Amino acid sequence: MESVKLADGNQLPMLGLGVWQVPDGATCENAVRWALELGYRHIDTAQAYGNEASVGKALRESGVPRDEVFITTKFYPGRKDPVAEAEQSLRRLGVDQLDLYLVHWPQRGPVWAWPGMERAQERGLTRSIGVSNFSADDLDQVIAAGSVTPAVNQIQFSAMEYRRGLVEACRRHDVVPEAYSPLGTGRHLTNRRVAEIAARVGRTPAQVLLRWCLQHGIPIIPKSTHRERIAENSQVFDFTLSDEDMAALDALDQTHGTNRALESTWWR
Repeated sequence: MESVKLADGNQLPMLGLGVWQVPDGATCENAVRWALELGYRHIDTAQAYGNEASVGKALRESGVPRDEVFITTKFYPGRKDPVAEAEQSLRRLGVDQLDLYLVHWPQRGPVWAWPGMERAQERGLTRSIGVSNFSADDLDQVIAAGSVTPAVNQIQFSAMEYRRGLVEACRRHDVVPEAYSPLGTGRHLTNRRVAEIAARVGRTPAQVLLRWCLQHGIPIIPKSTHRERIAENSQVFDFTLSDEDMAALDALDQTHGTNRALESTWWR
């Protein structure tokens, strides 16, 4: 599995399984188990998802050593203390340490939770800390106020949401941008241009969209609960899109290269 080196020296796999909207219980356990069987080594969950216990159970039952799997969870900013919430996440996951702990979104402002995130890292509850859904301005504020720069900014990112300005802002600060919803929760799979490129290169639309992210150097966490799609989404490291195909996909952007994380926010 390919990976990217974070500014703090840790390695983030370029492919992970996201479990947003995956119900706690057998559905989540099966998805995580299948992903691990198929070679995934990153599982991305969150306190808000309500399925950390299932992720942990699937990890334990998979037989894959803990130190081979990168585990991300996210602090729910409706709570008060990132340290206390990290401890709860560790109990639910059944692990001693997180690999990456993110502020899920900048509710009540981008800065207030960051000291608690730094404390969680200092106490060894997590190896790396970062943010999610933070705009370029949010990122600037956190970096100015904190003593640790976020290692990752996990953002909505796809060919149709090609947030060039935000990616550039992340990279100026040596923050790795990571893509969630790289398939647009399935909406982008029926795009005509994507389908044409997929037919020409002998791949599926999902593989083309995921490969586009990877060729822009962006780690991806596609979500699926179907074994065949989890397998399909992993088969993206053995082909390359041409410069012409990349440019055609770049042109699908509907954000005008924004430096915002989202066009509308649910927490304001």
